Amino acid sequence: MRVRLRDFSKSLPMSLLRAREAVMRQFRPSLGRFGITEQQWRVLRALSSVSAIEVLELADATCLLAPSLSRILKGLEERDLVQRMADENDMRRVLISISPAGQVLIDQAGQHSEGIYAEITRRYGAERLAVLQDMLRELDEVMNDGPLIAESLGLDLGTRTPSPSPRRGRPRKGDEPLED
Repeated sequence: MRVRLRDFSKSLPMSLLRAREAVMRQFRPSLGRFGITEQQWRVLRALSSVSAIEVLELADATCLLAPSLSRILKGLEERDLVQRMADENDMRRVLISISPAGQVLIDQAGQHSEGIYAEITRRYGAERLAVLQDMLRELDEVMNDGPLIAESLGLDLGTRTPSPSPRRGRPRKGDEPLED
């Protein structure tokens, strides 16, 4: 039995991806000017808001897979933008913090970032942007509250239908396909 899917233009995951791409397209040239990637910027921004954080907490905060984050941290460490240290209370725990050089980079690139945010706010409207951010935060909370919807619907999640061609790119968090 064939299921009639909603129109592709109404796909929530695709709408979110298109909006993300439209926003990130505004920031990429500035990040490139400072020699950092989007993911590196995410890590530095997260670190600039805390004194130190464990790697797994940082992965969660930045929506990065732990193996990807490890590679990113290695590169940032080589550039002396972040530093690792053992937790004084538990030597098995490793904490990550932004270095003074990393903070300088955040301060410099942040000026560009805030200019871009100001233009986004001008184009979209401060009130609409605030409402959008509130709605996205609420959507995140609702989607993360409770079991997966597929589980609630009683869908069998134990086996996967083989895809016609091998997936490319990085695995996603939890390796779930992005479909509606």
